[in-house]
Amino acid sequence: MSPNTATGTPLRPAYDDQAAPAELRSDCQAATRRLSLTSPADRVRRAALRPAPSLEYADQPRETAKPQIQVSEAAARLAAAIYQD
Repeated sequence: MSPNTATGTPLRPAYDDQAAPAELRSDCQAATRRLSLTSPADRVRRAALRPAPSLEYADQPRETAKPQIQVSEAAARLAAAIYQD
């Protein structure tokens, strides 16, 4: 193990080098369950069960509101000072 250059303490590996692959896999699965992470297979399964989006014209949004930009007085003064004619 190489020492940490900042503190001089030995670095601890994130995993046990001597552990068997089956043990490492079970550790990963336990961490996934504990962190409530889903596997790629679960995500695919859920996506496959969702209904497809509608392609009907009537189901599409009609009007989408444009974002409103608000300029504060301070920003307006700054812009006027920078871009004087």
